Amino acid sequence: MRILGFLEGITLLILVFLAVPMKYLFDNPIVSKTVGPIHGAIFILFLISTFRVGSEQAWKFKETTWKIVLACFIPFGTFYIDHTLLRSIKDKA
Repeated sequence: MRILGFLEGITLLILVFLAVPMKYLFDNPIVSKTVGPIHGAIFILFLISTFRVGSEQAWKFKETTWKIVLACFIPFGTFYIDHTLLRSIKDKA
C-alpha cells in the first residue's frame, strides 16, 4: 500500500510538472495521454488497497481509514499520510 501511495504521488508530480506544461506550453499532449491513465489506475488501486488493508488490519475507520482516503484527494497527500501515518502503522506491526 505504501508503494502504491508513493507511485500515485510520483505520477501526480510528473503530470503537474512535466505533462501539463508540455501539453499547454508546447502543444505536446503525449506525456499527459500516457501518464494520465497510469496515474488514474494507480489512484484507484490505492483507494481499493486502503479499504482492503483497513479491513484486514481492523483499522478503526474514524481513526485511520478516512484519513488515508482523504489524503488521496489532496494533491500530494499520499506523501504526507505515508510520512505521518502509514510509516508508524508499519513500525507497530
